[in-house]
Amino acid sequence: MYLAGLPIPGPDVLELARLIDDPVLAEKLETAYGRGARILALEIQERESILRALDDPPTKALAELPATLLQEHVARVRGELA
Repeated sequence: MYLAGLPIPGPDVLELARLIDDPVLAEKLETAYGRGARILALEIQERESILRALDDPPTKALAELPATLLQEHVARVRGELA
């Protein structure tokens, strides 16, 4: 599944769902995985929840996600992303 433009393996999506404090987002991730979603759009607050959850990422794929989310956040704040 793709999150923030990065391919995240299924087991890592489920691990991310386990790490997140937001039960709605965790369910969204699990449901998307269960349905075989290829791409999952994330709201800004969901991206922030993922950043908080991945302070110490458990896998290489998840280790790349915070950097990408942070770059997108900075670009959004600067007005570079619409």
